Amino acid sequence: MTFLRDEQQLSFINQFQKNGKSIYPETREQRLFSGGVYLETELWLISQSNYIKNMLAKGLLNRFISPLKPSDCSAMALSLMDEHKVWHWPVVKEEKYMGLITETDLAATKSDQSLESCKPSFSRPYIFDYQHFYDVVRLAAEQKLSLVPVLDAKESYLGCITTESIMLEMATVSSVVQPGGIIVLEMNEHDFSLAEIARIVEGNDAKILSSYITTFYDCKRIQITIKVNRIDISPIIQTFNRYNYLIVAFFSDESKLDDLLTRRYDSLMNYLNV
Repeated sequence: MTFLRDEQQLSFINQFQKNGKSIYPETREQRLFSGGVYLETELWLISQSNYIKNMLAKGLLNRFISPLKPSDCSAMALSLMDEHKVWHWPVVKEEKYMGLITETDLAATKSDQSLESCKPSFSRPYIFDYQHFYDVVRLAAEQKLSLVPVLDAKESYLGCITTESIMLEMATVSSVVQPGGIIVLEMNEHDFSLAEIARIVEGNDAKILSSYITTFYDCKRIQITIKVNRIDISPIIQTFNRYNYLIVAFFSDESKLDDLLTRRYDSLMNYLNV
C-alpha cells in the first residue's frame, strides 16, 4: 500500500478544513482509494475533528430531553424533571426558545395548569452551539443550572446539555480516568510559569496529563493542580522541593505504587538469582 505524498496530504487537509466537517466514509474498506492509496493523515484528522466537536456545545447535546410547549401542563413538566433528575426544563414555541421553567415555578400550581399561565415570562440562560465547553461549565456554575440550553446562530433551539454530560466531559478533559499522580502547588501569580513546571516534570521522565489553576480573590496567590502520568511521583516532589516550590498536597494511588515496587523488587531478586 502506498501513501499520499506531502503535497497531496496538504491538499486533502486544506479540503477538509474548507468543508469544516469530516468527509470520511464509515468503513476502512470504503476509505481505501482506487489503486490502493491510503490517507496517512486520516486517523489524525478524525481524532482532531472529534476532539474539537466534543469541546463545543453542539457536541454535548442530550438527545433524550425534548422541550415542552408553553401550552403543556405543569404535571408533565414535573414528571419529566423527576424522571431525568433535573430541576429545570426548556420551553420552546415553534423552535423559538422561550426559556427555562423550574420546579420552584411549578411548586404551587395546579396539575393541569399550562406553563405559560404558571410563569408568563421565563428566564433565558443559553449557550450558542459554537461556544466552548468551558463556557457551558461557567454558565451552569454561575446560574446553578441542572441543564444548559443550546441555540444556533439564529437563536433557534437545538437541545440542551445536562450536568451529567458536563461531569463526563470534565472527567475526559481532566484525564481523571488515566492513572497517575496529582500535585498541588501554591505560589504568587507573578511567579507562575507552566513552562518551568513542565520542564521539572519532564526532567523526571513524566508528562503533564492535565492542569488547572485555582485563584484566590482576597490575595494574589494561586494554586496549580497538575496530574502527571506517573504513579510514583516522589522524584518529581523532590525536584519541586529543590527548586523551593510550595507543595500544598500530593496524591497517588498507593496500591498501584505498592504493586509497582513489588514487581520491581521481584525483578531484582530474579536478576540476582540468575
